[in-house]
Amino acid sequence: MKKRLLDTINTPEELRLLQQEDLTVLAKELRNFIINIVATKEGHLGASLGVVELTIALHYVFNTPEDLLLWDVGHQAYGHKILTGRKDIFHTNRQLSGISGFPKRSESEYDAFGTGHSSTSISAALGMAIASKLKGENKHHIAVIGDASIASGMAFEGLNHAGVTDANLLVILNDNAIGIDPSVGALKQYLTNIKKGTQKRNNIIEALNFDYSGPIDGHDLDTVISELKRLKTVKGPKLLHVITTKGKGLKQAETDQVKYHAPGKFDAKTGDLAVNPNTKQPPKYQDVFGYTIVELAKQNKNIVGITPAMPTGSSLKYMMDEIPDRAFDVGIAEQHAVTLAAGMATQGLVPFCNIYSTFLQRAYDQIIHDVALQDLPVIFCLDRAGLVGEDGATHHGVFDLSYLRSIPNLIIFVPRNEVELRNIMYTAQLGLEHSIAIRYPRGRGVTLDWKQPFKLLDIGKGEQLKQGKQLAVLSIGTIAKNISKAIENLEVSHYDMRFVKPLDETLLHHIFKTYDTIVSVEDNAVTGGFGSAILEFAAANNYKNIVKLIGIPDKFVEHGSIEELQVLVGLDSKSISATIKTLI
Repeated sequence: MKKRLLDTINTPEELRLLQQEDLTVLAKELRNFIINIVATKEGHLGASLGVVELTIALHYVFNTPEDLLLWDVGHQAYGHKILTGRKDIFHTNRQLSGISGFPKRSESEYDAFGTGHSSTSISAALGMAIASKLKGENKHHIAVIGDASIASGMAFEGLNHAGVTDANLLVILNDNAIGIDPSVGALKQYLTNIKKGTQKRNNIIEALNFDYSGPIDGHDLDTVISELKRLKTVKGPKLLHVITTKGKGLKQAETDQVKYHAPGKFDAKTGDLAVNPNTKQPPKYQDVFGYTIVELAKQNKNIVGITPAMPTGSSLKYMMDEIPDRAFDVGIAEQHAVTLAAGMATQGLVPFCNIYSTFLQRAYDQIIHDVALQDLPVIFCLDRAGLVGEDGATHHGVFDLSYLRSIPNLIIFVPRNEVELRNIMYTAQLGLEHSIAIRYPRGRGVTLDWKQPFKLLDIGKGEQLKQGKQLAVLSIGTIAKNISKAIENLEVSHYDMRFVKPLDETLLHHIFKTYDTIVSVEDNAVTGGFGSAILEFAAANNYKNIVKLIGIPDKFVEHGSIEELQVLVGLDSKSISATIKTLI
């Protein structure tokens, strides 16, 4: 059997020994390799398939890792990983103790910068280029950024600075008109016009003092290699506009680019997705949000929905389909999303701003300065809160309770199940005195008949779930499920506090007077989180009870399934049970 070309390539040095005419064969083999492994192991598919030729060309033309190559976000870096010494372990991608699904400096010298959140590559590559200049080094610095990411404010900040430097920086705009969902906004229309030839060449990039070239076909290896070689000789900041097709090489992935961004398991030959057996399952929390906001918006004409580039992931797409003039995808622009919501709130609208917990970190100043300081009633819905699984450290939403709890004029609610999520959304849109953050996890809930009539919730009120004698466990959110299992056969009480802010102080006084030992459990960093709030209450009221905090330890948690990671940090039911038994 003839040996694959790919089998002979373990480093870019070996790749550079190939004849240029052999590279198209390598591209086909690399595509098939990615498809075959992602089909069974899952991961981000479409983005990596779209840049196979570009990946090969970059490592062929540039002297990596001496020349520094950055992949924005990093969804598209699978081919890069396979060609840089990780082919034999690529099957461990995104699995516990395996390689990361994103570029990571500690994993390989070829991963020049860790990515996972968008629009950081230009700033980082410019920083490297300035460092090279100061050190007298003659290196190339390349940032590969998508058309969805370049529309972000941070990317423009990087371009704006780079344009007044003589840094040896090459920005490659990978233009495929889609991020996870289709790209949006005026810049996307502008790039489309350039591709169609209806836009004049004195474009926005040249106005920022970049040497602009393109657009070129990103799947034509000879053209890409030729242009990259030419750009190596061009001084100063430059941008190459490359047109690619997300999902290239797998028909279904090209046709349904949203679904095949990260499709789960599928048939490598046909591309057909693995079909779940037709058993009725509880809904995903994102869908509870998505259907509930539509239901509420039909009753309340002031409700608007906002998401920064995640209409499918947040399920705001349901509102965008049914009430399009009141649902807004603002692109990868979390800061803008928050302040846009604040502006709407000043005019009497009821904005639901849906942002993944990990991405709301990018808009921290706007939450404080534009929302809370002005005491505007914005409703933040924080999807993907807690441990998110295989996306790992860049995506876990485990800091939100800590970074939000110190902000005045902000209510924090953590629903235990789908019904609670519906009820807090209903309560919030009736008019709260302050803004509210509602945080809920990735994945499915626990309730089949979740579409129950709305109930008004009392702000700042917790509830008892189980009566016992020996100690009290306090929790917030869906981690209550693990606790219920952990204490099935134990004589302990369990309280769902529901609100991290304001705390139910009446209930807490009762608990501290009744039990000697208190255990707090949260799917959040223990540093500064829900447990810290309980300790602050105890200190302020001079209680001397034993208080044990269970949560995410003070370190970054890597990737693996949510169940595996919960075991790792002690948040699974067995670990919780073992901890409680030591305290009884």
